[in-house]
Amino acid sequence: MSVCPSRQLFDVVVLGGGVAGAGLAAQLSGELRVALVEQEPQPGYHATGRSAAMYIPSYGGPAVWPLTAASRGFFEEPPRGFAGRLLSPRPVLHIARADQTDRLDVFARRTAGVAALRRLSTERALRRAPILRPQAVASALLESEAGDLDVARLHGGMVRAAREAGAVILSDAGWPRIDRDGSGWRVQTRQASLLAPILVNATGAWADETAQAAGLAPVGLSPRLRTAILADAPREIGFHDWPVVKDVDERFYFRPFGGRLLITPADEAPSPPCDATPDELDIACAMQRFHDAADHPVTRIHHRWAGLRTFASDRAPVIGWSQAAPGFFWLAGLGGFGIQTAPAVSRLAAALVRGRRPPQDLSDHGVDAERYSPARFENAASVGRSTKTWSDAAADGW
Repeated sequence: MSVCPSRQLFDVVVLGGGVAGAGLAAQLSGELRVALVEQEPQPGYHATGRSAAMYIPSYGGPAVWPLTAASRGFFEEPPRGFAGRLLSPRPVLHIARADQTDRLDVFARRTAGVAALRRLSTERALRRAPILRPQAVASALLESEAGDLDVARLHGGMVRAAREAGAVILSDAGWPRIDRDGSGWRVQTRQASLLAPILVNATGAWADETAQAAGLAPVGLSPRLRTAILADAPREIGFHDWPVVKDVDERFYFRPFGGRLLITPADEAPSPPCDATPDELDIACAMQRFHDAADHPVTRIHHRWAGLRTFASDRAPVIGWSQAAPGFFWLAGLGGFGIQTAPAVSRLAAALVRGRRPPQDLSDHGVDAERYSPARFENAASVGRSTKTWSDAAADGW
């Protein structure tokens, strides 16, 4: 937990210390005075800390693809402080049974130009993942430019960069009390009362609740449960280099992970915001779907966990200024793609918070800020936003 700051005026208070909030704080700190507030004992406890993150260009749909593409360079050559490359190559094998081949064809057409895909015969697909049952692989596509992401180093590097640039990081802050204070925001935590003209809502599954606590209407975010287990790895030589094996209907995937076999039913059960735990029925579903597709007995589960992935109704991120309250900025709805888009999302959000145009390289990748605006959910007319800094606020008598 950081020491309570003696000066409590900030330019920006960011609520939520996951990868979204930490990334934005790292981008803004140095130029602006930033407080990063995390209700849990350490940042990244919930969705970020439970992610078995992958970089998959085909994942997420048209609103997500540009953010993913624009993030790749950061993962391959991150700045100093991230201890080297964050992306390790691992292809994705998209498979389809005989009754699913039409949908695999649709997937191939839909992602043309987005992902590097090539057809594999059943025989060649089975060589890539020998435990697959032949009847599970009537058709297959290999996505070659995917990979594993080092979530711990990514998030840790962002938190460290924010701190080194001068951000005040308050962990174990509890659920904050949020009030309007003149033309700005007052955030009361366990440690301090913070004042800022700009309040960023990066609270993940709690983002709608945070908005309501600030007096705004929710935008209709839906937290969804995702379950995963770790089982014994197959004994086949080369298991570490196997691809992610992913059902075209996203009913399951499995992959090497930390020397074991990660299996998930790719569930998305609606859930209230919570400290998510795995359900025995979801674990049983994972086992059934896996055994239908793969010939590998799971005799021991070494670890099981669950996390929440939070989506807007249109499955696109919610990034931008609220029309309903000046100085309230949304950074939410990042679903299951928050890690693989984090560099682009943080830079886009930082530009908008500063009142600037998005960086040109993001635009070159097709990132359009209007596509993510919370205005698509808010009915209230825009009332503008505050552009004050802490020094301006101090002059106003805060």
